[in-house]
Amino acid sequence: MKHARAFSIIEVIVVLGIFTMVMTMIVNSVLTFYRANTSSFEEAVQVQNAERGIQVLVHDLRESTYGDDGSYPLASIASSSITFYSDVDRTSPVEKIRYELKNTSLYRSVLVSSGTPPKYVGAAATSTVSNYVRNFGDAVSVFRYYDASSTEIVDPAQIAKVVSVTISLVVDVTPLHAPGEFTLRSSATLRNLRPQ
Repeated sequence: MKHARAFSIIEVIVVLGIFTMVMTMIVNSVLTFYRANTSSFEEAVQVQNAERGIQVLVHDLRESTYGDDGSYPLASIASSSITFYSDVDRTSPVEKIRYELKNTSLYRSVLVSSGTPPKYVGAAATSTVSNYVRNFGDAVSVFRYYDASSTEIVDPAQIAKVVSVTISLVVDVTPLHAPGEFTLRSSATLRNLRPQ
């Protein structure tokens, strides 16, 4: 008669130890894979949002016009902000729009004129154009301004000479990990300006 061989307690412990190590490695691999994919997905979403935001900004700038109160189309210019008047929805009234980089977010504020005579007063509706913007950290201007001869204008007092604006956004969701920074660039020519 044959005797059935049973596992000793030491063999069971060794098998369980090997099984646990293999399962730990598999779980860690799967978690690393998901973390990497999540990071890449977040980066892609933010870059896509920034691209859409720049498209809206360029459209707004191209449609800039004189304000309902007679204000010049460009109200203020700086390297990290711009304020102008634009008829973005092609209905009355003309909106006063401000794009501004604060910390790592680019914001768009829209204020509609009201009253007779029209004035731009009250709270503006603000929305986020893009998050994870690294322009300040990289010392990159968001907005650069040019005159008719393509000479850069750096003095805000020369606002009446601006005929085009370039926009640069440096976006990076995970600065310490790949894939790294994405720089998005575009430009807009101000179509509705009368010579000053």
